[in-house]
This record gives sequence, C-alpha cells and structure tokens, in this order.
Amino acid sequence: MNSPWRDRPIAESLKLFEDMRNGRIEEGKATLRMKQDMQNDNFNMYDLIAYRIKFTPHPHAGDKWCIYPSYDYAHCIVDSIENITHSLCTLEFETRRASYFWLLHALGLYQPYVWEYSRLNVSNTVMSKRKLNFLVTNKYVDGWDDPCLMTLAGLRRRGVTSTSINAFVQGIGISRSDSLIRLDRLEYHIREELNKTAPRTMVVLNPLKVVITNMESGTIMHLDAKRWPDAQADDASAFYKVPFSNVVYIEHSDFRMKDSKDYYGLAPGKSVLLRYAFPIKCTEVILSDDKETILHIRAEYDPSKKTKPKGVLHWVAEPSPGVNPLRVEVRLFEKLFNSENPAELDDWLSDLNPDSKVVIPEAYAEPSLHSAAVGDRFQFERLGYFAVDKDSTPEKLVFNRTVTLKDSFPKGGK
Repeated sequence: MNSPWRDRPIAESLKLFEDMRNGRIEEGKATLRMKQDMQNDNFNMYDLIAYRIKFTPHPHAGDKWCIYPSYDYAHCIVDSIENITHSLCTLEFETRRASYFWLLHALGLYQPYVWEYSRLNVSNTVMSKRKLNFLVTNKYVDGWDDPCLMTLAGLRRRGVTSTSINAFVQGIGISRSDSLIRLDRLEYHIREELNKTAPRTMVVLNPLKVVITNMESGTIMHLDAKRWPDAQADDASAFYKVPFSNVVYIEHSDFRMKDSKDYYGLAPGKSVLLRYAFPIKCTEVILSDDKETILHIRAEYDPSKKTKPKGVLHWVAEPSPGVNPLRVEVRLFEKLFNSENPAELDDWLSDLNPDSKVVIPEAYAEPSLHSAAVGDRFQFERLGYFAVDKDSTPEKLVFNRTVTLKDSFPKGGK
C-alpha cells in the first residue's frame, strides 16, 4: 500500500527534509523515501528509505550532519560518481539491482555493470560482520586486528602477505554456488610465499639446558648459519653469525629418556647434530629431587664432525658466559573454531577453540633477531613462520605465528 504522504506536495517535502537536515525533527519521527513502485513484484522497489535522522557524530563531518543516507540510496550514486566499471556484490544483493538502476536512471547518472557472486566462506571461522562484531565487542578476541580473525587487519598483523591472499582468491575463482573453502588452501599460499621471502633463524620455545662438558667454559665460536636454504658460499648476505658456547638450549620436546627407532631427537647415549654446528652426544641427565623433572643434560660435542647422526636439532646458545640468550614472547595461533562450519551451529560460541592462542612468554632466540622491526617475517627453523607483533617493546620482542611449516590440524575439524 502507498504511504498516505506519498503524494504530498514537493514544496512541503522539501521543507520537511530541510527540517530533518537542520535537526528540528526527532530521531525516528521522519524519513525521506524514494518514490519507486509499490506494485512491483520485487519488494526492493517498495519506496525504499533514502535518508534517516540519526543524532550520531560522523567520523569526518562531526555534528555537521544529522541525516544519514541509506545503503540503497548511497551505494549506486557513489559507484557512479567514482566511475566504477563493475560493482561486485554477493548474491543477497541480486534483488537490489532493480532499485540500483532505477535511482541512477531517475538521476540521469552513468550506470556501472553489476555482478553478483557467492560469498567466500572459509572453514573454522566466521565471516559474518555481525558475528565478528559480537566476538570483538564481547572481548572473545583482542579487537578487529586479532590475528585469529579473518579480517584484513587480523591477517596483516598475523604476518600474512597481500600476495598470498591474492593468490588464494585467484586460485579458488568466483562462483555463484555456496561453498566452504578449507583454511588449508589459504595456508598453502601463505607458505608458498613466505618460503621464498622469510629469512631463516633459530628460536627455542621451551628451552632445555645442555651443558657441553668437553668444551671450555667461556669459549665462544661464531658460526655461519644460512638465511636461505640455497645460500651460496660466496654470498655473505645469505648468512648470519650464531654464537656457539658450552651452554646451549634445545627444545624440551627434542629430548626423551627412552630412545626408539623412529625417534630422531636426543636421548641418553645418543647423538644428534646441532644445525650449522656440531654433533653432540648425551652423557648424563640431571634430575630434580622428584627424580622425574629434568633440570639439564650434559653432553660432549664432536669438534671433528666425524659422527653422522640422523637427527638435526635447532638450538640457541649463551652468547657469553652466564648470560641468557635473547628472551622473546611467542604467540602460537590455531584455528579460531573447532568445527569447519561454526556459523551453522545454534550455539556457535561454544565451538570456540580454547587453544586458538597459546602464549609462550620466555622463548630463547639467537642474537641477530634483536634488531627485528614490527612486521618483519621469519621462518623459525623446524617451527613455522612468524611475524613481529605491534606489542613488541625495545625490551622484548613479540612474535605471532603466521602458519606452521605444514598442516597439523586434524582433517574434518573435530
């Protein structure tokens, strides 16, 4: 049905609109509507709202304006004014085409092409702005740039490059059918990009102290380590120096009290190669009073490098006697939701992954990382790709894990 005020005289409508503009009418008491076609089969032609009153400061105009244009009024006009060639929308806007072209025709403005396609849905997360806003405002995540979120700000903070996002989008193409794209596909493109662009370095997340007993205390060797796997010997920029001393730290997970055939880490009486350094052999394990907790291990190194163990470990050494390695904070990010498609769940919040963010406050890093700047990306050898976070301070760097070296998440979610 037509509004009883649909045929109000133009002069009266202009006067009321001026009153709206000047704040003389209360919020919600008046709207300006487009005179379209109330008998059309498409309800998006039913005299849609063009302007409404809203006494909310504008980010740019401040309190200068108290009337705001609707999406249906502003979208097509802005596209035309900005000379957009193709206006790309998701499928739910297809029925709005009629209104889009009606207004441009009525105003005598240039009409762009309009293409609709299905929304990109990625597994183990939510893409709805309403759901994202709920997570942010209720502090389930740490703001719109939380590295767990699939927002551009979140992806950038996590260390994802624009190149890998574009490669991902180009790889999946455009479709008009609903589909759920596995996060693995995005992670594949991220790895492909960072493998070529992120220099290698060594960081130990959960340090286990190793004392090398046949190396004199206070002796420091500065060894060459590769920034790139294919580093050429005559290219000095492809290497960095790492200190090697009689106290080194390896990952707790790289040591076991009992050896096995399929285990390549360190164990009592067993040898491993410290990457870019020397083979070491565990000679003694120092336990605490409970006879279970490992305080540190003792080992001997092979300066001749004649020993050829199968296992190769990353490590970090004391840069000088009694001085701990560079301490950094490392944040390990996983998928935000356990299920592949949490949006279809009634209680989608209960599906949040409690381990989507794990903070390691006291990891050890090799010294050259001290000069890393916010946004710098690295491959931590054997651990994954990491980026320097904006929470870093001169006293302590913070790293976000961008992606693991390979997909470690169970297929099918739960």
